[in-house]
Amino acid sequence: MCIDMLSLSSGEVGIVESISLKNFMCHSMLGPFTFGPNVNFVVGNNGSGKSAVLTALMVGLGGKATTTNRGSSLKGFVKEGESSADVSITLRNRGKDAYKPELFGQAIIVDLKINREGLRTYKLKSQAGQLVSGKKEELSAILDHFNIQVDNPVSMLTQEMSKHFLHSKGEGDKYKFFMKATQLEQMKEDYSYIKLTKGLTENNVIKHEECLEQLKKKYLEKEERFKSLSSLDEMHSKLEELKNQMAWALVSEMEKEVKPIKEKLQSEERATVKYDDKVEEWTAKVVEAERKYKAIREQLEALTLRVQLLQPECATLKNEAQSRNKAFNTAQVRVQGLIPCGPFIYGAFHLPFQLLFWNLCSINQTSGAESQVRAEQMERLQRDLDALNFKDDTLGQQIEQFQSAVAQAKDELEKIRREKKDQEGSMNAIKRKIENMEGSRSDRLRRFGENMPALLADIEDAHRKGQFRKKPVGPLGYCIRLNDHEQAQAVECCLGALMVAFTCDNHDDEKQLQRLMRDRFQPGKRPQIITSPFFNRVHDTSQRAVYHSNYPSVLQSLEIEDPVVANCLIDQRGIECILLIKDKTECRRVMNGRQPPRNCRMAFTKEGDQCYTDRYYSSDQRRYHYLSKDVEDEIRYCVSVVPHPLKEKLPTCPLYPISYCQHDDIMKLQQEISELQNVEEPQSEDLNPLEEELEEINCKISAARVDCEEAQGKMAQLKASWEEAEQRYRQHKESISTLAEEADPIKEELSKTDQEVEKSKHHKKHYEEKRKTHINTIKAIKACLQLKEQELTTSVAKATEICPERSDVRRAARSLDSEITRLKQKISTQQDQQGDREEIIRQYQEALQNYNNINQQVKGLKRFIVLLSKIMDDRHQAYTELRRLLSLRCKMYFDSMLSQRGYMGKMIFDTNTLLMYPCLGDKAALSDMRSLSGGERSFSTVCFVLSLWAIAEAPFRALDEFDVYMDMVNRRISMDMMLKIAASQRYRQFIFLTPQSMSSLPVNNLIRILRLDDPDRGGFSLKSSLNYVKFLFKFIKLSLKLFLS
Repeated sequence: MCIDMLSLSSGEVGIVESISLKNFMCHSMLGPFTFGPNVNFVVGNNGSGKSAVLTALMVGLGGKATTTNRGSSLKGFVKEGESSADVSITLRNRGKDAYKPELFGQAIIVDLKINREGLRTYKLKSQAGQLVSGKKEELSAILDHFNIQVDNPVSMLTQEMSKHFLHSKGEGDKYKFFMKATQLEQMKEDYSYIKLTKGLTENNVIKHEECLEQLKKKYLEKEERFKSLSSLDEMHSKLEELKNQMAWALVSEMEKEVKPIKEKLQSEERATVKYDDKVEEWTAKVVEAERKYKAIREQLEALTLRVQLLQPECATLKNEAQSRNKAFNTAQVRVQGLIPCGPFIYGAFHLPFQLLFWNLCSINQTSGAESQVRAEQMERLQRDLDALNFKDDTLGQQIEQFQSAVAQAKDELEKIRREKKDQEGSMNAIKRKIENMEGSRSDRLRRFGENMPALLADIEDAHRKGQFRKKPVGPLGYCIRLNDHEQAQAVECCLGALMVAFTCDNHDDEKQLQRLMRDRFQPGKRPQIITSPFFNRVHDTSQRAVYHSNYPSVLQSLEIEDPVVANCLIDQRGIECILLIKDKTECRRVMNGRQPPRNCRMAFTKEGDQCYTDRYYSSDQRRYHYLSKDVEDEIRYCVSVVPHPLKEKLPTCPLYPISYCQHDDIMKLQQEISELQNVEEPQSEDLNPLEEELEEINCKISAARVDCEEAQGKMAQLKASWEEAEQRYRQHKESISTLAEEADPIKEELSKTDQEVEKSKHHKKHYEEKRKTHINTIKAIKACLQLKEQELTTSVAKATEICPERSDVRRAARSLDSEITRLKQKISTQQDQQGDREEIIRQYQEALQNYNNINQQVKGLKRFIVLLSKIMDDRHQAYTELRRLLSLRCKMYFDSMLSQRGYMGKMIFDTNTLLMYPCLGDKAALSDMRSLSGGERSFSTVCFVLSLWAIAEAPFRALDEFDVYMDMVNRRISMDMMLKIAASQRYRQFIFLTPQSMSSLPVNNLIRILRLDDPDRGGFSLKSSLNYVKFLFKFIKLSLKLFLS
């Protein structure tokens, strides 16, 4: 089939681009499935999830659970054992008909979550995944805009509805299907509801008309009595008018007295705003500075806590390394004790007794007299041997004691080696400092770092090339001079990291300077960069600076030629508010006295100690580095503190030669005894004990060798364990050192932030005092006006009680008072004659209001009924005409669909019924569809559905198992028809769900086939089932062969 689909355009709004399911029905995860813009086939075996996809599409777009025919409530869609189910649907949103493209973009993502209780929540997201809305009303608006009808069977035909519709033979069901598909049923229900409302409204009108007659009669009676009070009303009105004039006349006189004083007070109050703004500004700065201080302090505390947490583990690792080292040394001593004893044992025991064993055969050859002499000689030698053995045992104990001392000495030696390594690091740092100090004889910049001259040269070169708007200034310590060199350490402790800091005019220059520093300094060791606009004049600090008759401030003790440097130190450190007091005791007396110096935030002593009004911090820095006057003295100091190198010394053991000599003597005696024993003629009964003793000695020798080998193996293991523990200890110690280095710049930042807090508090206090003075002035003015205001307030309150609305009075109060008295007397006389006037007026107004309300309601309802009747007639005519036109179009498309297979038929719309009479092939026209076969009836019904497609508008259509009762021929013809319809309507999307493989479909880039995996039946798939059947057949065949043979 050749279809020219490329000449048509695809749908731009409302079609489904993708869908994914999670824990929905019985599926843990399905999708995401990406649909094409035109024809999509979702194929798979039963249970693979085809119907679950359609059900999720209906529920995800707001459909009810009963509409899907898959459950009575939403909680039935949550997979067993899971807490919730998720459905995500992506709708296309392109072109001129897109829905809010500025919010959603070219796609709308609808995310649905259904919990175990059956409650569902929506999240409507843009194409980028950003949440736009979570309201169901927004989803309804989107569906209305795209004309997506979830409950319309033509748009979404479920499996149950498809089976029921295809299997149904009744004409009424098809008519209901037609009415629902064209939304005529919804219009019919709306008309019925409007007709019912109209009847209820007419009944209300009849009731109100009956009540209106009674109210009119009562109103006329009250009106007659009210007209008789017209003259009395005029007098009451006149009396009220005179009372109002009298009340406000007194108020006007008092206001003339209060007005000028109040204007002056308002002028002063308006001036308070600028003080309030200043206080709020510095209050916000105080809060921000305190927040920053707190954050830095928490960061420093976190680092400190990490160090504290690492220190116990470091101590544990150190103890573990020491214990393993001790165990290794002990094992080493034991091995060293076993190695020299091995030859001795072998020579002292094994060789003599071996000789004894070799000479046993010649014992009988010696004579008796010679045996006696040799026996005496053997006893003497045995005594000498015992003495030497005792002495050998004593030397062995001494050797063990000395080996223990050697192990302790090795521990001390390892400790000395570690100290030597740390000392070498300190020596290298001092040597580098000495080199910098020696270089600073000719170049003072070397004191600020060996890379500082090169950095300044790079800055100068970049400035010549125009890479800086304004040349950066620094290091700041290089740009200042001291008036009194005794204050050098105090100034360095005060400025801290600012001594080597640089300042830039703008952020672009800062970035360029950072690039230059990156080439000269390692990360973490780069100087600080301060960005602040450059000014050619020093800041005016006369109002906030500290002044003392005996002690200068840091700003006063420095000679600063460059205003940029002075302004930077004022802004960053507040040097105009810091005193320099050499003596510690005097510093505490000045700062902790009853009246500390005005504007003084802190003070520094000559040693660099920091003193506040309520606390005191001692300095860890014992020597100044940057502001030294005598370079030679600084070099001599550095040379004097260079530590002497440590020497390693291991004690020796003088007992090993003595022990070996003793072993030689013992061996000589044992050899003589062996010679005598070889000559001696022993008794035959003494040979067995000697042989047993010889065997025992051989066992001891073998055991000693085994012990020696085991000790050597254990010593190797202990050495490896000790080296591993030592390595971990060193790594842990390096981690602690790294954290300590990271904490140093944070401490500097913390000190800087603390100064900012103090500076902000100082300015805040200054403006609060100014505001307080101004407020006291305003209070004095208010005190003068208090009496006048009280009198005016009392007068206004009385006038308001009498007349809430103020009137302009020109008459005198005395004239008004006399006229009021006269009018009251006249009103009293007339009331005695007519009765209570207020009651008559109240009854008349009440009757008039009730009558007017009911009359307006009746008139409004009558107009509404007339208008509704006209609208109903017009809408009913339009409804009838629309139903007629839709039925005609449906008939036309139905005949066209049947003719594609050579069939004919007719369709008759009767009251609430739809009669279809297809004539198939050469057969005569049938009375109805009951006589058709299943395939023919399914084909006819498909033609009917395709006819409804042509007259019903929707961006996409989904059918589930539409070919359930068709044979292959009708299925193929129906498929061609639907593909042809889809090809002619490329602006719509078609989703077909079928268990067929659809392998016979033509290859086309507009047709997309989504194949679902087979369902998991407890791990026993279709393939495994077929393999199992093949195995059974082979087994049976083999059994038959064996049986026959």
